[in-house]
Amino acid sequence: MTEETIRHTPGTPCWVSLMVHGLGTTQDFYGELFGWKFVQAPGSEQLGPYVRGVLDGKVVAGIGQLAPERRLPLSWTPYLATDDADATAEAIRCCGGTVGVGPLEAGGDGRLALVSDPAGAVFGIWQAQAHTGTAVAGAHGTPVRNELLIRETSWVSAFYRSVFGYDVERAGGNGDDTLTLRLDGHAVAALHGVGEGRRPVRGAHWMTYFEVDDTDAAALLVSELGGHVIDPPWDTPAGRVATVADPEGAVFSVVRSAAR
Repeated sequence: MTEETIRHTPGTPCWVSLMVHGLGTTQDFYGELFGWKFVQAPGSEQLGPYVRGVLDGKVVAGIGQLAPERRLPLSWTPYLATDDADATAEAIRCCGGTVGVGPLEAGGDGRLALVSDPAGAVFGIWQAQAHTGTAVAGAHGTPVRNELLIRETSWVSAFYRSVFGYDVERAGGNGDDTLTLRLDGHAVAALHGVGEGRRPVRGAHWMTYFEVDDTDAAALLVSELGGHVIDPPWDTPAGRVATVADPEGAVFSVVRSAAR
């Protein structure tokens, strides 16, 4: 387990956040699944109830409560680091994306915007101030990978390359439509084209992968805690993965990384 002590390079996933209706029950679920404790985020009174999941005193992810009248699809949202949220938001607009919320101040923690790419996949941008993002990596319950799932990657890859300056590298074998996004030679995210397969993708969306000690045990625990398993555990070159959903339907993946 390592602690991230420096500010994240612009374009690097730096935080994941989930908005739900039942904040208390959702805390119970992720607390049991990942061992998170929870602390109220400073300044959350301004933006609505919001807590941070903590492991060994280090922040991992955030969960907020939606207003009762907001009936939106629930999903984990990755935030990409930026040194200038306003400039990045303008670049997103110019490259065919949409700025849905912000940029706006989040207390003294930072400046954020919620945006979407030209395919409609939602993500956030985060200009850090007091809060630099996820502070620990590699342990059970920490976000380890972010992957955009989309029908076909070629046209949307130009958007991410233009906005964030990624080097885009094709991964996998022949016929595998997967691209790796790199910054300074380091892989930071992936784009995965699912094609017209047997199980239709639920629109273009970002998937967050959380590290676990045992993928099979984690998938079983998800079911016991009121969630459900979408794709049972299977082996991949990156590790053993399962795709699951929490009790409110937010989809994510758990993985025992091959590198561990």
